[in-house]
Amino acid sequence: MGSAETDQLPWASVLLNPRRLASAAIGTARHGTNYTRQLASIVTGGSPIQPAKGDRRFADPAFTDHPVYRRLMQAYLALCSEVDAAVAESELPWKDTELLQFFAEMVTSSLAPTNVLLGNPAALKRAFETGGASLVLGVRNYLHDVRFNGGMPSQAKQGALRVGEDLAVTPGAVVYRDAACEVLQYTPTTSDVRQRPVLLIPPQIGKYYFMDLSPNRSFVEYAVSRGISMFVISWRNAGPEDREYNLDVYASSVLRVMDVVREITGSDQLNTLGLCAGGILTSIVLAHLAATGDDRVHAASFAVTFLDFAEPSPIGMFNLPVLVGQARRRSSRKGVLDARSLATVFNWLRPNDLIWNYWVNNYLLGREPAVFDILAWNSDGTALPSALHHQFLKMFNLNLLARGQLQVLGTQIDLGQIDIDVYATGALTDHLTPWKGCYRTTQLMSGDMTFVLSNAGHIASLVNPPGNPKAHYFVGPDPGPDPDAWRATAQEVRGTWWEHWADWIIARSGPEVAASTALGSDTFPPLEPAPGSYVLNRTAEL
Repeated sequence: MGSAETDQLPWASVLLNPRRLASAAIGTARHGTNYTRQLASIVTGGSPIQPAKGDRRFADPAFTDHPVYRRLMQAYLALCSEVDAAVAESELPWKDTELLQFFAEMVTSSLAPTNVLLGNPAALKRAFETGGASLVLGVRNYLHDVRFNGGMPSQAKQGALRVGEDLAVTPGAVVYRDAACEVLQYTPTTSDVRQRPVLLIPPQIGKYYFMDLSPNRSFVEYAVSRGISMFVISWRNAGPEDREYNLDVYASSVLRVMDVVREITGSDQLNTLGLCAGGILTSIVLAHLAATGDDRVHAASFAVTFLDFAEPSPIGMFNLPVLVGQARRRSSRKGVLDARSLATVFNWLRPNDLIWNYWVNNYLLGREPAVFDILAWNSDGTALPSALHHQFLKMFNLNLLARGQLQVLGTQIDLGQIDIDVYATGALTDHLTPWKGCYRTTQLMSGDMTFVLSNAGHIASLVNPPGNPKAHYFVGPDPGPDPDAWRATAQEVRGTWWEHWADWIIARSGPEVAASTALGSDTFPPLEPAPGSYVLNRTAEL
């Protein structure tokens, strides 16, 4: 087999390497022996195995009190432990290790006894207490999801929360619209605002309103309350007709939006906040502006943004050529990468929390999905145009952005040319963009850098309003090349990074000026109230 073919197969480097193959065989045998010994201890009642703290699957008292259920749980947990240890000891490149871990967790999470009726004492009790009605409701929920949710268990009750009524309700207006996006300007709630506005650039793979959820849980609402003049991009949900939309299209749209924001506010400069994949686009635009000598952006913020894809991360496993090729063919055929396919992949990265938890709730317990703002947003995805999807795949696979080998708008993108103040965040338990990869942003640009490490995961770290007693973050010295060294000296602060960011951005937003009594301008008058049409999947007149 040639090297090109070898690169297409995740574990070919093991199968074609005698030393690695022997090591894998020995490791498998050792873990099999360990598991047999643990089973013997479990059967005789001498095993100390307990579920990890926070593992809600085994919260029912039967898993402690009933000898059969206790042994069933321990046998399952012992199996998971040995599988995890075997994966950790594998001598594979990190992308292959991540893929192996992904498949291993898919299998072990599926084998949990709580996923079937007889192995779930809580479901059995509920079936008995309801005279079987819970099982009938579970079947109904399952048939509904097969018909309307691609066979995946629903995470949120459909239609319970409505965009513009329950979600995305911060007052504002659409002040600009093109074929790629709408721009929302928000109504000031303070008598004075800062001179330089902030433009929030969300990812194209999710609707913007995760930053404008329900009242008192809205980042936009909080920023406006601090006297920050806020503008937010709302991307149009792409369809097959938009298959040719690429980075040039989206970067051009951002540049037009920046001019709109400056014209409306009368400010020569603005600040930006890029989120996740929106941060990737933001960095590209900033590098283009730096290369062309354009100083319209005064300071930039990035939240949970990965720019260097050589850094290990779970999403890096999808950079394997065989998977990249499959993904390219799928989106080429449809013209878009549909939202459901993307959401399914992300959900399988955390199967216990994002799949089997809802399987048990919806089908075994026969309960309705929860009514929760983040889950409602998570079920309301967007599609990626195939051209943009292909560029992302190539950028991830070849690490073009960090290596300075990406060209957008005729400009060779060099992140090192970005020489403005930069604020970047990571999240402690982020399963998509691990914090050390987000920290890498501070080493790719040339300006004054601030890094903040928030509690929680990818989205929960962003939806982090003041008043949450569990909220905390870490701030440290100027970030150097070693994230562990930074972390060792960082100080924990109770509260939310929203407050820290607001202080940081206000210090870079110029003097206070009187808040305008009207939104938009003569050139860009309000077109309709926020949240606009694009977030509702309607295509408005341009």
